Amino acid sequence: MPDDGPWATLREHLVDRLPVPPARVDAMLAEGRVVDHDGPLGPDAPFVPRSVIWFHRDLPDEAPVPFELHVLHRDDEIVVVDKPHFLATIPRGRHVRETALVRLRHRLGLPMLSPAHRLDRVTAGLVLFVVEPARRGTYQNLFRDRRVGKAYEAIAPHDPALDLPRVVRSRIVKERGVVTAAEVPGEPNAETLVELVEAREGRTRYRLTPRTGRTHQLRVHMASLGLPLLGDPFYPAVRDVPLDDFRAPLQLLARELAFPDPRTGQERVFTSRRTLQAWDDPAGWEAGP
Repeated sequence: MPDDGPWATLREHLVDRLPVPPARVDAMLAEGRVVDHDGPLGPDAPFVPRSVIWFHRDLPDEAPVPFELHVLHRDDEIVVVDKPHFLATIPRGRHVRETALVRLRHRLGLPMLSPAHRLDRVTAGLVLFVVEPARRGTYQNLFRDRRVGKAYEAIAPHDPALDLPRVVRSRIVKERGVVTAAEVPGEPNAETLVELVEAREGRTRYRLTPRTGRTHQLRVHMASLGLPLLGDPFYPAVRDVPLDDFRAPLQLLARELAFPDPRTGQERVFTSRRTLQAWDDPAGWEAGP
């Protein structure tokens, strides 16, 4: 709670503060869903400056994501999964139950499981989770210190005039509240190696190796080359795609993940078993599930 204020009761403060109708606040208090250290708080509970309360916000209605989350590896320390398109990594905004973290906690019986890094909701591929919270920092530091090797696969248009492979360097900025990132003048903070794997019928499979980890880096760099990824709802222009529209997923796959084991130093390497549908089955990719 704030240090002070004009509210005589907790209810008055919550009505002012929460983005829900007053009737919803009344229902939460009546149901005993607002609690402090001593238990549920009633409708007449006083406003206490600097006190602490808890409540579970109402879960949003979520469209079930009709794709399976595959566990590739599990041991006492980590879980490595192959995430499908359209499944968020962690709860955020309108995605709570339909996230990789919540699915895994329930399926594996690991209530303290947490991610060491994240993939965008629209990106498929490998994600590393840590079983015990005390070890999470150890694995996050591998990413921070750039000791994790990552390679992605992408499908985008073919430009025979473009000289590849090449390293793309630029300064990428992502402002809070803005859905897209942008390249701006200044010292580069993002670097990607772009390699051509195979081309056919105007489409190309690319191998993308990020040497930094800026938000939307691969998508921004490919769009800057005039090669926007197939199915990208943000680049080069933002498209409004309903959350329950599972057609034409972004053709970006986190294919490889490699890092030294924090205990033994031995290199651990994982490879996604997924493929990109716009390459293998273009008609199916456009039609959706």
